Amino acid sequence: MLELVIRDAEVVDGGGGPSYRADVGVEDGRITTIVQEAAAAGCQRPTGRRILDAEGLVLSPGFVDMHAHSDLALLRDPDHSAKAAQGVTLEVLGQDGLSYAPVDDRTRAEVRRAITGWNGDGSDLDLDWRTVGEYLDRLDGAHGGRGIAVNAAYLVPQGTVRMRAVGWEDRPATDAELDLMRRLVAEGLEQGAVGMSSGLTYTPGMYAPDAELTELCRVVAEYGGYYCPHHRSYGAGALDAYAEMIALTREAGCALHLAHATMNFGVNEGRAPELLALLDAALDAGADISLDTYPYTPGCTTLVAVLPSWASEGGPEAVLARLRDDATAERIRHHLEEVGSDGCHGVPVDWSTIEVSGVTGPGLAEFVGRRVDGWATARRLLVEDRLGTTILQHVGHEENVRTIMRHRVHTGGSDGILQGLKPHPRAYGTFPEYLGRYARDLGVLSLAECVAHLTSRPAARLRLPDRGLVREGYVADLVLFDPATVASGATYEHPRTLPTGIPHVLVGGRFVIEDGRRTDVLADRAIRRTPVSR
Repeated sequence: MLELVIRDAEVVDGGGGPSYRADVGVEDGRITTIVQEAAAAGCQRPTGRRILDAEGLVLSPGFVDMHAHSDLALLRDPDHSAKAAQGVTLEVLGQDGLSYAPVDDRTRAEVRRAITGWNGDGSDLDLDWRTVGEYLDRLDGAHGGRGIAVNAAYLVPQGTVRMRAVGWEDRPATDAELDLMRRLVAEGLEQGAVGMSSGLTYTPGMYAPDAELTELCRVVAEYGGYYCPHHRSYGAGALDAYAEMIALTREAGCALHLAHATMNFGVNEGRAPELLALLDAALDAGADISLDTYPYTPGCTTLVAVLPSWASEGGPEAVLARLRDDATAERIRHHLEEVGSDGCHGVPVDWSTIEVSGVTGPGLAEFVGRRVDGWATARRLLVEDRLGTTILQHVGHEENVRTIMRHRVHTGGSDGILQGLKPHPRAYGTFPEYLGRYARDLGVLSLAECVAHLTSRPAARLRLPDRGLVREGYVADLVLFDPATVASGATYEHPRTLPTGIPHVLVGGRFVIEDGRRTDVLADRAIRRTPVSR
């Protein structure tokens, strides 16, 4: 008598092959029994203390969000329906080179300021950890020791590491500073991180030259991790930036996962095939590469991120001082509007494409949902909101989105920022958007292909041997959805709307979503990958 039997499900098992009808049994958090065509064959069917009738539903592995910004949200919000209701059972945190470990007293305060727009300022939480291992322990012990809503893996953030070793200066690291960065990355991997991230259009990580990044990637490779860069340009220099990441990871012998691998801005319209040709050539030559994307055209970031890198040197207070100085502010405007700043990917800013999605100052709420009408407004927001403003950038191209998501190494990542009055709908809608719009309605991917992109492929990149497939012995991270009705409810006007057509989500065999409602289950934890020395 099993704990749970899911009866008469249409199993799309994550491997990319044809679906099949089966009864699936769960015991002690794992899949113990799969009996195919049980009803039709008339064989002995598994029995359980609970039987869930899955007639008309697809059973798949839980979805893996390869690019999440829930670093504090998992600690702040035990419900976390933004992801749980989508069928996400594992998120990868520590993205874009900026997160909350490893830190010391100075950098803890600085990183909180730097990414307030992503995660809030953290003043509602006790951020008393210092190391990666201590942060992962905090996730395990969150909410009174009950854990977190979904599983989480962590990338060592290279920008935070550089902030601690070098500070906010735009210069090469000294030998001693590089040694410290190597140690910090190694310690994070030893404590359970799955790799290292970078944000190479964000300060201070963007100040690292390729030689420095290569040395850190050598450390990542020694521990069997992967490098996940937000690379130096998604605009005017996008193809060169992709080639740069491929070359330095090949030199370091390190696996590469390209974060939100888009081709944005007018200069890249229709150029996705060029990116894929570059990737295919590297893959055929033996490179270990994967990528993630979200199924939307706009991007999302902080308003301060579009500034030229020289304007951000020295940290947040130095940025604010430059913005308050009229002559320096005019120089910033010139770089933004006429030259094309590196923070805006080498493309002169088009303010009409920038929509305010969130502010931290309540007196600025009137700007949320509005397009920025010029530098004067942008400057006011930056100063009065103390760099906390988040934005949507409407700079993507639908054909590029569709072309990239078809690629053989593609995975799904929401890049979901949960802060702000009107966040990007990808935070609440990425995975049902893939299943409903792009697989069912548009046929860009078959359902089996789409599920594989969201499950087994990311599990393979994370080197998780017992997740990402519906197989006996695997962890029972499972989703049941209606293929005819699954859809994202989140829109740009109402971005926090939950999806439809996903009635059941299990993590470790326990229901976090049951009959379309969030349960009180909090039994999930940080996924620590055991480092494998080469």
